[in-house]
Amino acid sequence: MTTKHCVQFVNAASVTVASGTLVTEAARLAGVEILQPCGGQGRCGRCLVKATGGSLHHRGTPRLKSADVRAGYALACHAAIVSPVTILVPPQERIVRRLMTERTALEIEAPKGYDPAQHQPIQRVNLSLPPPSLDDQTDDWSRLETGLRQAINAESFRASLPLIRKLGSLLRDNNWQLAALVETDTWDRPGGHARVVNLCPGHVASEKPLWGAAIDIGTTTVTLWLVDLRTGQVCSQAADYNDQIARGEDVISRIIYATKQDGAQELRELVLLTIHKLLRTACQRVDADPADVVKATVAGNSTMIHLLLEIPASSIRLEPFITGINQPPTLRAAEIGLDIHPDATVDCLPGISSYVGADITAGVLASGVNQQEAVTLFMDIGTNGELVLGNREWLVACACSAGPAFEGAGVVSGMRATRGAIEEVWVNSRTYEPTYRVIGGGKPRGLCGSGLIALLAELFLAGVIDKSGNIRLDLPTARVRAGPHGSEYVVAWAGETRHKRDVVLTRVDVDNLLRAKAAIYAGFTVLAESVGFPLDALQQVFIGGAFGKYIHLEKAIQIGLLPDLPLESFRFLGNTSVQGAYLALLDRGARLAIKEIGSSMSYLELSASNAFYDAFTSALFLPHTDLSRFPTVQAAMVEGSEHVHHR
Repeated sequence: MTTKHCVQFVNAASVTVASGTLVTEAARLAGVEILQPCGGQGRCGRCLVKATGGSLHHRGTPRLKSADVRAGYALACHAAIVSPVTILVPPQERIVRRLMTERTALEIEAPKGYDPAQHQPIQRVNLSLPPPSLDDQTDDWSRLETGLRQAINAESFRASLPLIRKLGSLLRDNNWQLAALVETDTWDRPGGHARVVNLCPGHVASEKPLWGAAIDIGTTTVTLWLVDLRTGQVCSQAADYNDQIARGEDVISRIIYATKQDGAQELRELVLLTIHKLLRTACQRVDADPADVVKATVAGNSTMIHLLLEIPASSIRLEPFITGINQPPTLRAAEIGLDIHPDATVDCLPGISSYVGADITAGVLASGVNQQEAVTLFMDIGTNGELVLGNREWLVACACSAGPAFEGAGVVSGMRATRGAIEEVWVNSRTYEPTYRVIGGGKPRGLCGSGLIALLAELFLAGVIDKSGNIRLDLPTARVRAGPHGSEYVVAWAGETRHKRDVVLTRVDVDNLLRAKAAIYAGFTVLAESVGFPLDALQQVFIGGAFGKYIHLEKAIQIGLLPDLPLESFRFLGNTSVQGAYLALLDRGARLAIKEIGSSMSYLELSASNAFYDAFTSALFLPHTDLSRFPTVQAAMVEGSEHVHHR
């Protein structure tokens, strides 16, 4: 017989669980939130709890000191219930970060020449059907088909069983007048067949909106655009952080979490929870109901699409890195559990590999790389860096693991881009004193990605950090010192910060940043070399995603993250993934183009490339071992050394 124990969570519910149950599972059953950014692997140490009554069994004590264990602290993902216990869960980090909402709906214009009758598969028609009689005993469905065939050029029609069940009463209760919402074809099978998506009583005014949703499921952020399919206008937007973050901050952590019991189902429910919040928010702004949304397109990396559909994703992280599916079939909202019209078509856009997914195929379409005459580099940088090189004649792609350093993770004073984050830094090359700008103003709490890039560049050019990433301790300033993580530079003293702790950049942090930037630089270097294209011949670089919106371009070049090209060569495009999903939502031609992009794009697997390792090693310096690749940085270094010489 299984022994069970009562677990009381302080200031929360209690729950009875079987002996051996992990604290994280007991908390889930009790409705208590415990963040697991590393997916429950014990790597991050952020699921710390304390047994205030009773004790816990430690299956491992990573990141805990023996004194912490004696005091009752435990990692919830590694601690099991073996007796009645009372557990204190510290206040969880509230995810309140800067969202990509500056681009308003008014700025997004429908594609030029958009014609819903030509481009949009969803059509709404008002029908007045002749009632049956003893002389006309045509069944209700056939009568509807006849009316539809007169309005829509299609050979046959089909509908779901629930819709057919309500047809008879709809016709008789509304004097044989109704409005039919018909999908005349899907994006890849034009003509011939049609599907009745919905039937409404009476006639519907032609100016009434016809709602569709373009959704981008990012690892960090989920974005939704609510679109009137009649006009192509984006009428409402919403963005929020992916609730899956609580179970893993990166795709690998989430894939691992999905292998746990009920883990895949939980991750699916979490992302649906996020989407449903966005749907409600977007619909409220235009006085609509989520049930009014009759079509959705979804973009996202391959892992996000697998987790949404609850398709096993474990093979994505295991060599030879194969997805369960790259091109999901169109599905119905009810099949996925998406809270829009149950018969709405949900089109998850196609990807091409485990690490180049639908967010990139959609992004290539939105950026127009596939239409460019000039060879163009397209970059989407997050925890992973996806890179595409090419033009309208050819495209080649790769992905490299940059790690979370540019998102503030794995850095002692790192944080995401939210209120209190230092987003820009300047360092005086004579006094080594910093000045900085904080998101939201006020006192700082830490450094976000853009702040880290700026700080690294400034310290390098000021001579505080050498090209190998060493922080010099021989300078006449208290800002540099030996710390618990090696040498470090103090950006803000404890008295200047919100949490009364120094904000610092350590040698370990610098190493993490150097590895992240080296992976990106090596990625596009090897990509260019694989097709025999000289990197200095690049004419334009398109940067998609949240990363590019806030970084200081010149400083990103100075640390060797971006190629040393004229600043006018770079274009920041924002969230190209949701932009591509929007285009595919409106136009079957755009949707077909995304499939063609995926089919024609060559994929380069960097993990099997010796050239990548060599390029990565060469890029582990500021800005690079080969300074001739960075002439503007070389000039800035000379200027900086002259300032030092004249001090």
